[in-house]
Amino acid sequence: MMLKEKIAVVYGAGGAIGGGVARAFAREGAKVFLTGRRRAPVEAVTKEIVSAGGWAKAAEVDALDEDAVDNHLQSVVDGAGRVDISFNAVGMHDAKILGVPLVELDIDRFRLPITSYATSYFLTARSAARRMLEKKSGVIMTVTALHARTGIPLVGGYGPAQAVKEALTRDLSAELAPHGIRVVGIRPQAMPESATIRAAFEPRSKATGLTWEQWEAMLASRTHPRRLMTLAEMANAAAFLASDGASGMTGTTVNLTMGSLDD
Repeated sequence: MMLKEKIAVVYGAGGAIGGGVARAFAREGAKVFLTGRRRAPVEAVTKEIVSAGGWAKAAEVDALDEDAVDNHLQSVVDGAGRVDISFNAVGMHDAKILGVPLVELDIDRFRLPITSYATSYFLTARSAARRMLEKKSGVIMTVTALHARTGIPLVGGYGPAQAVKEALTRDLSAELAPHGIRVVGIRPQAMPESATIRAAFEPRSKATGLTWEQWEAMLASRTHPRRLMTLAEMANAAAFLASDGASGMTGTTVNLTMGSLDD
């Protein structure tokens, strides 16, 4: 097991990506503390993990609330003695942003994803880093998207938001790596099991008349293997990056777009 006895906290664990990562962490032996703004979906993932023989505990935490993030993480450290892995998979979807040309988007809608994603990642990373500095070890992680590195129309501020997160990953690493703390990100693209691809499909469907099958085939055609990544593949990569086997990786966002984006 790559993460045996590691203490991991996953933010946004009720979503497809956060839940997938939490399951992978638990499967690899980590004790996983799952959080989300709504308790019910987090509890559902927690029960799955426990039923499969893993260790998991759920909590309702708003990752945009500074005190809530800090108080919860302190309770984790008080109970488990430390935090080894912090994974931020917090996302947001707003139908009034996707599908709207930038020239027609109002400033509040444009900056909403930028401030939300950046604030959430900063708060969870800072809280973890403050505890990890005492032990001089730990891994801080997040997930971004293709939008960070290539121009995509009709996504409002989502692209800049992902780029901000990748820049913050580099900056955090530059400050924390000398103290034994790694900071890494993953950049998957268009996993059919996630809500993100559905959210992106709907406005384009209205604008172009594409069916779901046509949309999925179009995205797959851009990858080298001509298929889309699965949630399990993404989660397995995250588990490896959180492990000691990836000790040489920090200050980077790993490209999981299956060739859709050239590095």
